[in-house]
Amino acid sequence: MKITRLETVPIRVPIKPELAIRGARGLSHSVSPFLLLRIHTDEGLVGLGEASCTPRWSGEDQTTAAHFIDSYFAPLLIGEPLDDIERLNAKFSSAVAGNYFTKSAVEMALWDLLGKAKGKPVYDLLGGKRRDSVKTKWSVSGVEPAKAAEIARWAVARGFTAMKVKVGIDPEGDIARVRAVREAVGPEIKLGVDANGGWPTPNVAIETVTRLFEECQIYFAEQPIKPSDHDAFRQVRRNIPVPLVADESVYTLEDAQMLARAEAADVFSIYIGKAGGIGLARAIAEFAHSAGIKCTIGSNLELGVGSAAMLHLALSSPAIDPDAYPCDIIGPLYYEDDVLSDRLPIQGGSASPRFGPGLGVDLDEAKLERYRV
Repeated sequence: MKITRLETVPIRVPIKPELAIRGARGLSHSVSPFLLLRIHTDEGLVGLGEASCTPRWSGEDQTTAAHFIDSYFAPLLIGEPLDDIERLNAKFSSAVAGNYFTKSAVEMALWDLLGKAKGKPVYDLLGGKRRDSVKTKWSVSGVEPAKAAEIARWAVARGFTAMKVKVGIDPEGDIARVRAVREAVGPEIKLGVDANGGWPTPNVAIETVTRLFEECQIYFAEQPIKPSDHDAFRQVRRNIPVPLVADESVYTLEDAQMLARAEAADVFSIYIGKAGGIGLARAIAEFAHSAGIKCTIGSNLELGVGSAAMLHLALSSPAIDPDAYPCDIIGPLYYEDDVLSDRLPIQGGSASPRFGPGLGVDLDEAKLERYRV
């Protein structure tokens, strides 16, 4: 079986207005742009991939993603046999620096194709299923305390038993928001915070996290400061009473290795898009496992294809510990609609894939045309 064509489809899907997220990096967009990818073969099988194309988060957009796929990746892949994804990934990914989210869409589609060709779900290709479903947590927007409490109650009513609150905006306002959420959900809900690198100094992060632990019983702090200073990360980690989760600090395997050497994080939040593909995200998780560092899966508010890929990784990786650190595989819940023929079984507090060959998902052509740019 050989690759014959790479087809890109730009779409925009509206976010439910009441669920738009505000964090340290500003207010979320109201419509999410994606680039969907279909890799065609001479045997009629088609692999699906998805690239998040919001420049504020990914640094890429639909134009750049389509350009690199059409002009650089497609000429390298067309005519190639689908025999070794690692070989194919090395072949196309070295043609362009960075652009991890675009590369992840291509690599994701190759895994989907290989699974369909072998009649196996992707999690089997990754070593087998270790769990049937993945525990998830909700993300409470960095809004005023009363609104944050309302969102938290909504999440609990839908079955979530863990959540994180967006902070890193203003320490006093952050504490008021988390306190309101804790009062709204009670003591049994697991509660963490995500600063998205927003606190300005290690000392501010240490003081704020310590107060949040003492007053609100948080159990982790995610990305408390900007990602570049590993010494500062280590300082924060050593002086806060909860585990430190690194997110924006971990894009590549090299990032993960440097954080581990610096003893700067307890948990890695890994993304398929951020890492550049399923295989590269798995490599980070495997390294973390060898270094005694736990992993969770973060979110860029993916749609169904990207979320399916995340689920297959989460089901198969021993390094990902959703019981201790529930994953953020909740993207489809934020949208008015999806472009899958059957939406993923993602519910409050738990997510599962569609069990079938490859990623187990198919596109709804009518919805694809509805949201096509």
